[in-house]
Amino acid sequence: MQLCDSHCHLETNRYVNDRAEVIARARHAGVRMLITCGSDLATSKQQLELASQYPGVYAAVGIHGHEANSAISASNDEGIACDEEVFASLAELTKHKSVVALGELGLDYHYEFSPRQVQQVVLKRQLELAGLLNLPVILHNRESDSDLMEMVDAFPVRGVLHCFLGGPELLDWALNRGFYIGIAGPITYPRMENLHKLVKRIPLDKLLVETDSPYLAPQQVRGRRNEPANVAYVANQVAQILGMDIEQVAELTCTNARVCFGVKDAA
Repeated sequence: MQLCDSHCHLETNRYVNDRAEVIARARHAGVRMLITCGSDLATSKQQLELASQYPGVYAAVGIHGHEANSAISASNDEGIACDEEVFASLAELTKHKSVVALGELGLDYHYEFSPRQVQQVVLKRQLELAGLLNLPVILHNRESDSDLMEMVDAFPVRGVLHCFLGGPELLDWALNRGFYIGIAGPITYPRMENLHKLVKRIPLDKLLVETDSPYLAPQQVRGRRNEPANVAYVANQVAQILGMDIEQVAELTCTNARVCFGVKDAA
């Protein structure tokens, strides 16, 4: 059985002492493809280094809503200006064959580590870049459904809405746009019946599984540091919801990930 973790963060300091072992455990668990995602320019560079070092690891580069402040050069009464050097550097990173998407990018209105308007300006700039580069985007959304949908609808972009925890309206919008839907560890948590119902509505050719590790550990290991090997718990829960074998879910989600990210063969 081969699995794909379509969203993780391998550069995190939480793996500083055993990163190689984390990746080895994933491979031992059958995870043959991992997409490790940046949150700012520095972590995006780290993802590329990891993708260059480990077979089966691919990188996404981008600016998370939390880190949007790091990608602007000015914010005052005259407006918000992007730091074009940051975006030029991102574009340069995408020239490497291991970079398969722009991400993680999007909006997060829960913590507002960066002001909403700054997040929106930085997201818009990345959506423009994705169109120019013809790369898929990996979208983050938290408590920002309306703004995210409106902004993305202004651009002819494709990709994945990761760690889906939204409602029917957001799901229908994403599917109508042709986006893939990433399902993560929360699908295994108690009292997630509404999410279970929505998973049943996702076309099988638009379904992805992910860990978002080191965050959101599945229920079976909740309270511990998450890691890519745990994507098997997510795939198994999805299989139970859909009345399928885990092997079937593993195969179809791997195929979907390869198509979404343009990866011909996972290592």
